[in-house]
Amino acid sequence: MTRRTAPRTSRRPLTSTRLRAATAMAAAALGLAGCGLQPATGYVPPVAPGSIEAIDGAEDVSVTVGAKNFTEQLILGKIAVLALRAAGFQVTDSTNIPGAAAAREGQLAGDTDMQWEYTGTAWVVYMGNQGIPDQEEQWQAVHDADLANGQTWLPPAPMNNTYGFAMGPDAAAELGITSFSQIGDLPVEERTFCVESEFRSRDDGLEPLLEHYGIPLDSPDGVPSDNIRVMDTGAIYAATASGACNFGEIFTTDGRILALDLTVLEDDQAYFPSYNVAAYLNTDLVEEFPRITEVFEQVSPLLTDELLIELNARVDVEGEEPADVAMDWMVSEGLVSHPES
Repeated sequence: MTRRTAPRTSRRPLTSTRLRAATAMAAAALGLAGCGLQPATGYVPPVAPGSIEAIDGAEDVSVTVGAKNFTEQLILGKIAVLALRAAGFQVTDSTNIPGAAAAREGQLAGDTDMQWEYTGTAWVVYMGNQGIPDQEEQWQAVHDADLANGQTWLPPAPMNNTYGFAMGPDAAAELGITSFSQIGDLPVEERTFCVESEFRSRDDGLEPLLEHYGIPLDSPDGVPSDNIRVMDTGAIYAATASGACNFGEIFTTDGRILALDLTVLEDDQAYFPSYNVAAYLNTDLVEEFPRITEVFEQVSPLLTDELLIELNARVDVEGEEPADVAMDWMVSEGLVSHPES
């Protein structure tokens, strides 16, 4: 997948010393799920306006913010809560919803007014379609379809939390490749993969991926089945970092990419669907108070893959609270400020 320009550095980047400590912590946490489930609370620090200024009339508008119960969603949910409160809205924090189905049901029922969601999740999981690799086309398809459900999708962020493959530090140095298509230039014995069981067997998983890139499974010039190791999601990251396989299945904004110094291969032939995150709101709320969209117009363009990798690592690897990580980043960007004591 295409990598984007790194965001401005937040206040607490991972130094090399902290990276080594983070690596050890991540390797010890192999049982964690890929999304990094965390026990969220309703805690959000006090916030004051920054470049997100108070909006006239917002104090009379109530907004309930939802988010699913894994790290990235919790961080994004807290960002939304802080941004909306800085703008003056009356915000109820209903983040930490257990699962995609419950989150979607709550949004459609009006139990929540706003959530961040991935375009691919909406299109494939909620609407039952085949994923679209082109990011703009995927967002537009979701935007148009969900209007009939009373939902308005705002323009997407650059971040695209889709599937990908990464190499550990030694493999990246020794193999010298940057894109998935270059795997076909390697000797067959170097085409080794670590994948989760679902991805190994699903109709849009490993086998069609290899076919798409011209290195079919069990073909003489492809990838032998013996070169594939099936592992739990959490174990794949450490196995890839240690060199147990050259290419490990990952999610492209996972904090362990940074913690374990993994190099993500570009999906240069656009196999994987797009999973850009976007704010979507109940259309009634947008029509009642259109200026609410101004808040997210300031936030969404800043949400890149590189940023979310860093923020996710601060929660999953360093143990910080999602709300503190969200606040710290927003203050560093000047979006919000700490209230005067």
